[in-house]
Formats: sequence, C-alpha cells, structure tokens
Amino acid sequence: MLLKDRDYIVDIVDIGQGGVGIGKHDGFTVFVDGGLIEDKLKVRINKSKKNYAVGDIVEIIEKSPFRVKRECAEHLSNCGGCQIQELDYEKQLEIKTNEVKQTISRIGKLNDVVIHPTLGMVNPFRYRNKAQFPIQKLEDKIVIGFYKKKSHDVISTDTCIIQHDVNDKIIKIIKTYIKAYNVSIYDEKSHTGVLRHLVTKVGFKTKEVMVVLVANGKKLPYLNELASVLKENVPGFKTLVVNTNREKTNVILGKENKVIYGDGKINDYIGELVFEISPLSFFQVNPLQTEVLYNKALEYADLKENDTVFDIYCGIGTISLFLAQKAKKVYGVEIVEDAIKDAKINAKLNNLDNTEFYVGKAEEVVPKLYKEGKTANVVVVDPPRKGCDESVLDTIVSMQPDKVVYVSCNPSTLARDLAYLNERGYRCEEVQPVDMFPHTMHVECVAKLIRK
Repeated sequence: MLLKDRDYIVDIVDIGQGGVGIGKHDGFTVFVDGGLIEDKLKVRINKSKKNYAVGDIVEIIEKSPFRVKRECAEHLSNCGGCQIQELDYEKQLEIKTNEVKQTISRIGKLNDVVIHPTLGMVNPFRYRNKAQFPIQKLEDKIVIGFYKKKSHDVISTDTCIIQHDVNDKIIKIIKTYIKAYNVSIYDEKSHTGVLRHLVTKVGFKTKEVMVVLVANGKKLPYLNELASVLKENVPGFKTLVVNTNREKTNVILGKENKVIYGDGKINDYIGELVFEISPLSFFQVNPLQTEVLYNKALEYADLKENDTVFDIYCGIGTISLFLAQKAKKVYGVEIVEDAIKDAKINAKLNNLDNTEFYVGKAEEVVPKLYKEGKTANVVVVDPPRKGCDESVLDTIVSMQPDKVVYVSCNPSTLARDLAYLNERGYRCEEVQPVDMFPHTMHVECVAKLIRK
C-alpha cells in the first residue's frame, strides 16, 4: 500500500477508461490522469486503497516515445474532451484495436474471431459536426466553452480543434451579442438568468449551419439583429433557433423550439443519402467516419435484392436507408418517437419507399412484429451502450436470419451479446473497429455473425 501525499516513481504500462494512465510501482497499481504508455513519472498519491492508488503527475522523468505536443491551447488540457490528445494517433488506434481484442476474448470468451486494425482518420481533427457550449458569467466576464474535468466550471474556448472551425466565428459573434445587449446569463445554482447554452450543427457536405440558443424560458433580446450578423459573417448560416429549457437539469436541450430565422433545419449527406437535421435530431457527430462505419455494415450484410432486413435501434434511420438501397424491404424499430418521425421524413427525401418504421421498446416491438409474421433473413442491431435486451436477442435467434450485423459503441456489451448469440447458433466471424472519436478512448465496432 502506498502512502497518501508521498511521491513515488511510476511506470505507465497501459491506458484505461477515460484515458487514465495505468501505472505500476513495485507491482502496485497506480492510476495517473495524463499518464501515457511508457512514461516514467514522479507521482504524488492523493488516494490510497488496499489494491490501488490514485495520483497526480509531479514530474515527467522519462517521456513516452508516443507522447506528442498538444494541438490545442495548454489551458484546454483540463476541458475533459480530448483525453488522449498527447498520444501519437497511430498508437491511439493500436490501443483501441487491442482493447477490442482483449474485451472480446475476456468477456466474450471468443478467441477465434478476426479483429481487424481500427480504421482511423487521415486528419483526426475538426471532425465534429455538432458542438454544445455551456455559457457562464464569471464575475463580469462572459465565458463560452467546455466544462472543466469533473466540474461544472466552464473553461473559455475561442477554438476547439475537434470541432468544425465555423464555431470559432460563431462563439465570437455570440460573445459580442451578449455584451452589446446585456443578455442575462443562466446560473445553474440559483436557476436564474436566461441564456444557458450555445449549440451548433454543421452539414459537412452541404456547408449549412444551424445556431441554437438554449434559454431558460424568458425571451432573448434582439434576435433578428443577431440573425443578420450571423448571416453576414458565417458562411453557410441557414437557421437560428431558440430552444427553451426551464428544467433544473444537466440535459442541454428542452422540447420547445422557436425558429427565429430560416426553417429550423439543415441537411447533410452520408454517402449519396441526404438527411434532414433539426435541433432535436440525433445525427452521428463524425460524418466522415460514419460513412466508413455504415459502408462496413453494408459490406457485412452482403445484401441481395430479395433480402428483408430488420434494423433494430434504428434511430433516425441512417443505417436503415443505407440498407434500403440494396434490400427488398427494411423494418426499422426505435423507442424515440421523434427519431422515427425523422426516419420517415428521410426515407421520403431519398425516395426510398421500401422501409417501414415502428416506435417502441425493441424488446416489445420486435417480438410482436415477429409474431405477426414479419421476418428477416438479415438483422442489423445498433443498440445503446447497455447493449441488446435479451428478449431482442432471443427473437433474433427464433427468426433465424442468415446474418446478423452488430454495430456497437461499447466493446464490453458487444462481447457479452456475441457470447450469448454464439451459444444459440450464431458465430462471429470478424469485428471491424472504427475510430469515430479521435483523441478519446471511445471506439465503435461492426461485427459480422453468420448462422452456424
């Protein structure tokens, strides 16, 4: 056991959840925020337990060969966004591949699955099409940026290298607007003030820009004037919306939207398909890698023109419509009613009339549809982080499709569900990790399963 408030020499051997360095001192495990693989560090212990300790870096004694210079401002190292930005990008991809391999083996007990190297980006910066900036007033200063790690204190951000660069101009304009018209800023402790968040959405292919101001119920002043400034200074600016959120909550957007300028939506493409995006629409935040991910799912599905597909947890129908280009029929199931409305709109936009979308819990809707005689020879699932409900997996097994394509944002629940399906007649042949969020520890995967 290591002593609290004492310094120790620690060798970083791995990186864990949230990008925390996993270190060793004489075989004892020490978690070090900011520690990178092959760093030798002097670490001051701030928490000591029987089996592990937690510490802060006092000094880098020997720098990891994989440690690179931060691309963003040093003060943003505490913003909580890019956990592993100082790790060489190729090493990031290697770590993500190894994480998937180890998880599939350890949790899934599957050792004969081909795990491909993680597909990364040519340029792993400026990849996000959606930004959410909290706004605070600190003394007399307006701060727009991101929350500091493990806090609700906002770090001022003039530029963010993983967000689309149009945000740099928008932030400046909103700061000027707040000062010029003395706009009241929301205080989450007292639940007073008006302006809470700035949210932006950008069409990477269409270049269309949406600006959303989240307000605490009361009116914001001079919005038409703000829209004029945005139109004059922001290339592609298409719509300004005020979203109302009166709740004492960490949830950013409320359900009410008032369109100030434009039509309250933008469009963007994934591949050849166009999607309509509203303030409340879910849309993958890395459109370049989304295309990579979906093309891999389409490849694994290997659809023929007479195939029928179930797309379970379909969201706004992005994967469904990709599949509908090749399949005879696609049934999409999703619990969020607004997402299904968006899916139907997107199907019409793309002239794809071979889709049907259903609202409800997958574990209730999928068995019901199967009992009604709707079946599929290819099933695609894209569940939330908790993975698939057992009743969904059981219905898939009963349906006996030839292939199952599993899209996952959590390797642990993916491994668990692959093991479950493996015991019930489905063999996982291969898994393709895709780096949707460079400089973080998140990794998405597509798995291909065939009926034994």
